[in-house]
Amino acid sequence: MKNLKQRQAVVKAMDIMVRAINDESLMDGWLMCGVADGDIKLDTPIEEVEEYYCTDEELGDLMTRFLKLMDRASKNGLYVDGVLSGCKEITYTAPRTI
Repeated sequence: MKNLKQRQAVVKAMDIMVRAINDESLMDGWLMCGVADGDIKLDTPIEEVEEYYCTDEELGDLMTRFLKLMDRASKNGLYVDGVLSGCKEITYTAPRTI
């Protein structure tokens, strides 16, 4: 395995972000096909992330799933500690010239 610690950190970060998605059906998909519920907790040390999730094939699958989930999550945003991300389309208005 190349850089296990880096891979473990990425898996934990993805799991934390997915759990913040404001759409339970998307999160449920991650729990079924991504990281099993209870395998990683906020206080789980990076070194204790299962090596299974860090193999080339599994990590590649997790990253692909994560990117697809985050794309879908952009419609409903993220919810962390009582704060919901804004999901409105942002438009740029050029400054007025005098």
